[in-house]
Amino acid sequence: MRVYFDNAATTPICEKAIEAMTAVMRETYGNPSSIHKDGRQARAAIEEARKTVANAIDASIGEIFFTSGGTESNNMALKCSVRDLGVRRIISSPTEHHCILHTLESLENNGVEICMVQLDENGTPDYADLERLLNTGNKKTLVSLMHGNNEIGAFLDLNRVSELCRANNALFHTDTIQTMGYYPINVERTKVDFLTGSAHKFHGPKGVGFIYINGDNVLKPFVEGGAQERNMRGGTENIYGIVGLAKALELAIDEQVERRAKIEAVRDHFKQQLLEHFEDIQFNNNAEDAVYKVLSVSFPPSPKSALLLLNLDISGISASGGSACSSGAEKGSHVIQAIKGDPNRKTIRFSFSHKNTLEEVDYVIEKLKNMVPVKETVVA
Repeated sequence: MRVYFDNAATTPICEKAIEAMTAVMRETYGNPSSIHKDGRQARAAIEEARKTVANAIDASIGEIFFTSGGTESNNMALKCSVRDLGVRRIISSPTEHHCILHTLESLENNGVEICMVQLDENGTPDYADLERLLNTGNKKTLVSLMHGNNEIGAFLDLNRVSELCRANNALFHTDTIQTMGYYPINVERTKVDFLTGSAHKFHGPKGVGFIYINGDNVLKPFVEGGAQERNMRGGTENIYGIVGLAKALELAIDEQVERRAKIEAVRDHFKQQLLEHFEDIQFNNNAEDAVYKVLSVSFPPSPKSALLLLNLDISGISASGGSACSSGAEKGSHVIQAIKGDPNRKTIRFSFSHKNTLEEVDYVIEKLKNMVPVKETVVA
């Protein structure tokens, strides 16, 4: 048996997205920039996908741009705001994804002031501290905060941050890569300047994402080379990926309530079983509004804890120690460090999809009984 509990890293692509992509691969082979019939058919497929994404977040079609994924989209938001909109100060948090943090390091080396907002015990930004930071300094400011943390599930109140930014004339970028398709997001009601998403997090293909850019912000091309994406990103569009992204997002939005109920049932059962069977189990985020597909579990020190991830894998269980972008190197999670987690404990991130089952949870629990300390009253 193989159990996949690493859906925050990537999700299995859904069958309908595969079907939509395969049809395009077979039938829509024109270059979207060509003016003949085959090119126009390819262009129509991309624009239909753009409309789907725009409708998903209540944006205008002209505010959606397709990219190679979340990393490019986040780089685009940060770097273009500095280059084209006069931003000289960015407020962010120490628990952001590395594609944000490394970009901030690069911008800081080029004279941009970087400020980090304080966090509460669950890793959620301290809104009072954010307001304090917004009220200090006189530089053009961008706030960049992720909607849902990929490692511990800390959840941002988008409305509250949006209002703080508007009250202080600051721009607002939010990384919704972990929440797109899982939560209702409406940029008409909640004003943001930049919003980013990635298809493979909501059962679409890898290598394609999008960025929403509020129409009030006029930017220069991020990738030079051609007039694609309304002159914002040169290069022939990844039409198969774009169509797959749109189909996966459409399904995620349509089935959002049903999928959430399934995921929460699996997560809650897993939490209950962990607490019932094992000694000294802790969760790295105990907030009621934590991202429901992510469960960051802190296991007590034990002789086998150092090899816990490996032993899970050997037992047919896919999970992770943190972000997939850095978990290959056992350096410790920057997110766990930021919330002052005990370095002697072992953190495993389990993350779920609507495809997971209660039976899979029971299988994982049985395998864990041979890996971590169990309660004395429980027969291993």
